[in-house]
Amino acid sequence: MSNEKLTHCFVEALGVTKAEVTDALAYNEIKQWDSVGHMALVAALEAEFNLMLDTDEIIELSSVAKAKEILARHGVVFA
Repeated sequence: MSNEKLTHCFVEALGVTKAEVTDALAYNEIKQWDSVGHMALVAALEAEFNLMLDTDEIIELSSVAKAKEILARHGVVFA
């Protein structure tokens, strides 16, 4: 369930397809994930998972794999 929610956040915030949302997808590797897209993604993640990311986590959020790691610190479980 958490993987689906995470994928949904990336799809909605960045306008990518579900197929593009892999652990390897990284910041600034696609044109949609620029600084504006990054903040849209942060807002989507915070809303979807009902949490607040701190500044260090926002900066650290550099890939889908890293997003999972950060969210896991907030108690989100990925299967």
